[in-house]
Amino acid sequence: MAQKPTSTGPSQRQQRVAELVRHALAEVLQRGDIQDPVLGTHVVTVPEVRMSPDLKLATAYVMPLGGMDEAPVIAALERHRKVLRQEVARRVNLKFAPELRFRRDETFDEAARIDRLLRDERVQRDLGQDRDDDARGGDEPETGTGH
Repeated sequence: MAQKPTSTGPSQRQQRVAELVRHALAEVLQRGDIQDPVLGTHVVTVPEVRMSPDLKLATAYVMPLGGMDEAPVIAALERHRKVLRQEVARRVNLKFAPELRFRRDETFDEAARIDRLLRDERVQRDLGQDRDDDARGGDEPETGTGH
């Protein structure tokens, strides 16, 4: 019996379903279908959804616009998880409506961390040295023969 190749990431089906779920969640949140004082006062973005291999669990990474009040927004989404699941099931045609989990989107934090690293004076010094090397003509060693 041949072994199944190990995959390094989500399958194309997982990605396609995740994108459909992401769009459905974003639409529900944008339209204000959920009556909640916290969700009513915040614009919530859903930059990514990841599906489990069996498509029964969807982890939605969310962030309130401006990054304010993350914990109350995620708590509100968790409180309305069943209604959100029903709305997603109405919009996405799947055999099983996926359970929803909400997590804080940390990609903005990672981008800010990388930006801070790139602005570090040691990195800037190294980048300046690379520019000087390019101005001299690249990585060719200097011979000093004068020819």
